[in-house]
Amino acid sequence: MGIRERGLVTAKLKYPSQLKPTTKEDIKLPSRWIVHIPKTCPVFKKWKGKKVPRKETYGNKSVLSYKGKAFAEIVILRMFQDAGWNGVWVDTYRQKYRTNHWPKDEIDLPPKQQRLLNRISKKLGKEWSGCWDVFCWKGGKVIFAESKKRKEDSIKDNQRRWLAAAINCRLPFNSFLLVEWSKK
Repeated sequence: MGIRERGLVTAKLKYPSQLKPTTKEDIKLPSRWIVHIPKTCPVFKKWKGKKVPRKETYGNKSVLSYKGKAFAEIVILRMFQDAGWNGVWVDTYRQKYRTNHWPKDEIDLPPKQQRLLNRISKKLGKEWSGCWDVFCWKGGKVIFAESKKRKEDSIKDNQRRWLAAAINCRLPFNSFLLVEWSKK
């Protein structure tokens, strides 16, 4: 049985156990509407291997450990993959879709997923601006996860605009996940 949301019936999603939402985040959209987005607060392990050169850290991103060294976006993606989802890190800075960083790889999206991102971009008027970090799909379900380091990062205006455009494409609120992480 699904849940009712904005006139749509949406199925409950099976999140990776480490990313199961524990609360909701109130996000104010440019329209001034407030939406309640599922939120999780995992603790990721700090990378303890060989030091990664700063030039390879995308502006000094934290290097974490999950099945090797990874940025938070890749840790989130790998957790979804381990739970049977397909997905990518949407590298908006370099405008690439990635499944890893070391080595620097890039992939093309399957046509159905690319069409969805194209629809959102068309509503927004900008191709990459504000797209949430991790895009996963399984069957007919999709999840966009936004990675935020606890106490150091917050949702930006372009991410609010992107969220509004995605919601205007009739994606249900449970298609979004805010991942506010810390490291140990």
